[in-house]
Amino acid sequence: MKNNGRQNFKLSSLLKESLLVAAVAFVLALPLIGFRTAHGDAGLEWEFRWIYLAISVGLVFIGRALLVLARQISWSAKTAILGPKPLFLIRKHRLSLLIILIALTLVFPFLPEVDRRIVDLATLVLIYVMLGWGLNIVVGLAGLLDLGYVAFYAVGAYTFALLGTVHDWSFWGSLPVAGAIAAMFGVLLGYPVLRLRGDYLAIVTLGFGEIIRVVLTNWVAFSGGPNGIAGIPRPTLFGLEFTRRAPEERSFHHYFDIDFSGDHRIIFLYYVILVLALVTNLFVLRIRKLPIGRAWEALREDEIACRSLGINPVNTKLSAFALGAMFGGFAGAFFASRNGFISPESFTFIESAIILAIVVLGGMGSQIGVVLAASAIVLLPEFLREFSEYRMLFFGMSMVLVMLWKPQGLMANRAPTVALHQVDSR
Repeated sequence: MKNNGRQNFKLSSLLKESLLVAAVAFVLALPLIGFRTAHGDAGLEWEFRWIYLAISVGLVFIGRALLVLARQISWSAKTAILGPKPLFLIRKHRLSLLIILIALTLVFPFLPEVDRRIVDLATLVLIYVMLGWGLNIVVGLAGLLDLGYVAFYAVGAYTFALLGTVHDWSFWGSLPVAGAIAAMFGVLLGYPVLRLRGDYLAIVTLGFGEIIRVVLTNWVAFSGGPNGIAGIPRPTLFGLEFTRRAPEERSFHHYFDIDFSGDHRIIFLYYVILVLALVTNLFVLRIRKLPIGRAWEALREDEIACRSLGINPVNTKLSAFALGAMFGGFAGAFFASRNGFISPESFTFIESAIILAIVVLGGMGSQIGVVLAASAIVLLPEFLREFSEYRMLFFGMSMVLVMLWKPQGLMANRAPTVALHQVDSR
C-alpha cells in the first residue's frame, strides 16, 4: 500500500505507547490518588480509591492514544488550507479588534455581574500581564533565559515601600524611582552573565533572585525581615485619597459629593495597572521596530552573526536586562501599593517560574500570547478552588497539554520585525 504523503495507521505502536504512558501514570497516581488517609474508629486508616485511580489512568491512556493517532495521520493539507486563516483575519481586523478590546477593558468594572472580587482578580491578572511583557523583552526578544526576574519585582516593591513609609513619598513620585533602581539592578545582573548562555545563564539568574530574597529576609533593620513592611501608602487621584478617614478636602467621596464605598479604591487600582500595562505594551511594540529591538532579535537568533554585523552584544544584553527589570520594578511598586504590605515571602522562586511560564506558554515574543497565558494561569486556579485537592494537578495537566498541542506557545511570534520583499521590475 502506497503512502501518499500520509503515515499509515499502526495499531500496535498506538497501543504500545499508550499502555506505557498509562503504566507510568498508574505508578505516579497510585500514592497521590489511589490512597487516602481518613479518620476511623482505630485512628487514621487507609482508604483505597481504586475508581478514581482507574478513571485517571484511563483518561491518560485515551489522551495518549488520541495524541498518537493525530500524529500518525497527516494533517498537512488541512493545515495549509485552514491554518493561516485565523491569523490572517486577526491581522486584517487588528485595529477593530484592538478598539473593541480597549473599550471592554475600560468599561469592565461597570459591566453587569462584575463585583468587587472580579475587579480585584482582573487587577491581579494585569499585574502578571505587565510582568510577562517585561520578561518578554529578556526572554522572548533577546533570547536570554532569566529565572530570577522576581528579584526586580521585589526591588521595585521594596523601593516604593521604603520611600512611602520612611520618607513619605507618594506613589506617583516613587514609581519612576522604583523603575530606575530596578533597571540599575538589571545592569548589575547583566555584567556578570555577559558570557553565559542557556542553562548556565538560568542558574546564575536563579541565584541572583534567591540572593535578593535572602538579603531581604535577614537584613531586618533595612527591610523588616520576615515581618515585612506594613502601612504602605495607596495611590491617590490628584491628591484625593480613597479612605473614609481622610480630611474632606483630600477625600474622593467628599470631593465628588458621593457616598463612601470601598469599591472606588478597587476600581481606581484597576485603572492604574491598566494604564501601566498599556504603556508597557506600547513601549515594547515601539522599541521592537527601533534598531535596539532588531538587535535583540538578532542576538536571539545567532550571537555570532550578531557580532559579524557590528552589533555590540554587551550593550544589547545590558539594555534588555535593564528595560525588562524596569517594568518589573514598576509592577513591584504597584503591587506594594495595592496590598499595603509586603514581605520576602511574596517574592519566592515560584513567582519567577509563573512569570516565565506565562511567557513560554503565551509564545516568546508575542504580546497577545502573554495576555492569554497570564489570564489562564491566574484564573484557572481560582476557578478550581472547589477542587482544591486536585487544583495543582489540573493546572499541571493543562500546561502539559498546551506544550503538547502548541510547543512554541499559544501565539508564537518569531517573525522578523523588518523583512525585505522582492520588487517587481516590470
